[in-house]
Amino acid sequence: MRLDVFFGAHGLTSADVQGRVVVVIDVLRASTTIAVALAHGARTVIPFESAEEAITRSKSFERGQYKLAGERKNLIIPGFDLGNSPREYTREAIEGKTILFTTTNGTVALIAVQSAREVLVGSFVNFTAVSAMVRAAARARSDIAIVAAGSERHLSLEDTVCAGRYVRAIRRGLSDITMNDGAHAALQLEKKYGNDLPRLFVDASHGRTLTEAGFADDLALCATLDAHPVVPVYQDRQVTKLGPDRER
Repeated sequence: MRLDVFFGAHGLTSADVQGRVVVVIDVLRASTTIAVALAHGARTVIPFESAEEAITRSKSFERGQYKLAGERKNLIIPGFDLGNSPREYTREAIEGKTILFTTTNGTVALIAVQSAREVLVGSFVNFTAVSAMVRAAARARSDIAIVAAGSERHLSLEDTVCAGRYVRAIRRGLSDITMNDGAHAALQLEKKYGNDLPRLFVDASHGRTLTEAGFADDLALCATLDAHPVVPVYQDRQVTKLGPDRER
């Protein structure tokens, strides 16, 4: 079976993901925020490429049913209810709501992999839960693709290291796995940082940018391994939590 890591959505083709189980990673912060939102009771998260698309879709809901959410240049979009800080997604704010969500990188990556057989949203905060699902698929000889969303069409260190952690977990105890160069590179970077996620975010340029913008507390949350053990599944253009009401 194949286990590949791709960097960013802009270079992906349908052949890269078709028929595969795909994990989309945007540690800082979209995939973390999605996991937190679903863990705190959001009904669903619907990703959009643009703010305009999210606003248009909101007109099909009653006002109390949804939250407009997202960021541009790391800051909340004017007129939206929530930004992309996972700390905003408290149970009081979003329980039972549909989150209409648009971000610079993460939602674009999700939309780019719609032709996959199955799409999961991964991060550090839900690492063990998601990696267990992907390992099960790998044991069944399904091909796996991990998409590290990156930052504005550039590779990001934190997404690459997180992808490497998934690669390490998926391949453990399995033989006859073919990996692309991206998977090998991610694995090597993950070995460098190991479990020192605070150091990773200090070294990562996007981590420094978020700190300078006043979101240092977000980094601490994003570095909390397995804090929100949910499995977000992207299907039919929406992300919902795998569980009793959402069979695979």
